Amino acid sequence: MEKQKGLILVTGGAGYIGSHTVKELVKCGYKVIILDNLSAGNKRLIHPEAVFIEGDCGDSELTDRIFSKYKIDAVIHFAASIEVEESMHIPGKYIENNICSGKNLLESMKKNNCMLMIFSSSAAVYGIPKKIPVRESDDTKTINCYGFTKLAFEEMLRYYDLAYGIKSISLRYFNASGADPDGELGSMHKHPTHLIPIILQAALGERDKIKIFGTDYQTADGTCIRDFIHVTDLANAHIFALSYLMKNKISDVFNVGTGKGVSVREMIKASEEVLNTKINYEESERRSGDPPSLIANAEKIKKLGWSPKYSDLRTIIKTAYNWELKKEKERREKMG
Repeated sequence: MEKQKGLILVTGGAGYIGSHTVKELVKCGYKVIILDNLSAGNKRLIHPEAVFIEGDCGDSELTDRIFSKYKIDAVIHFAASIEVEESMHIPGKYIENNICSGKNLLESMKKNNCMLMIFSSSAAVYGIPKKIPVRESDDTKTINCYGFTKLAFEEMLRYYDLAYGIKSISLRYFNASGADPDGELGSMHKHPTHLIPIILQAALGERDKIKIFGTDYQTADGTCIRDFIHVTDLANAHIFALSYLMKNKISDVFNVGTGKGVSVREMIKASEEVLNTKINYEESERRSGDPPSLIANAEKIKKLGWSPKYSDLRTIIKTAYNWELKKEKERREKMG
């Protein structure tokens, strides 16, 4: 084990990406405090070496107590509502959780002189990009409330830097996918909305078929195209950004992706090939808030030394499938 590098508060550290990041932080020698209200997180994903505090970022008394009790060196902020379609129907929930609670967190940081944050942003800030792949300098014009809240918090960070000197890096990442290669962590969503977990449910017989939302997009096969990045690569991008921020104390924004696009139909086909099974599907109407294509130009962070290691489709599908098999086995064992 390396010498302890610092104490990091990870909000949403019992969630999908947060838990993978906590695991990598501990491996790298950081001490970790997790703050999670478990509305989307899961106790099973909490790292045994982390201090766990159940609570909400919007609870100012709680956040003030945490920052006054612990000498926190930096915050990695994952805690947020994340479902694009839901954000179009319940915008108030997203504004409250993603903007108001984030502002409260920043206020507690300011009061207690914690001056570094890595923010879990999103490619949704770009809306429908004019150019693909999209660069950090391209226009941000959101088309859903989720993307709006992520962009609003990025702007908030900019002003907290100008006013108080809180330095931050916002990571705009694309489609998180896959599961921990060691089989210890993965998605625990009860009602998944992302493509790969839904495909895997169909492969395991947990659903009869999947829906392809929209087949008339201006893409090669008419379905949406996304940049799928393995969750462990994302986790390591957060740690890379943290190290960069601690060293340079300069706020910045980075895309995190592979630079390769995969359509819905292509992902279904790849899953059939990797898993050697037929995936039944039906074509359906478009969902509100879905852009036709989102692919990252991630050269900015790659030039600094980060690169994905697990984001080939086979590894993404296989690790996610192995995790689902593990959960299914455990469910059966509980039932006797």
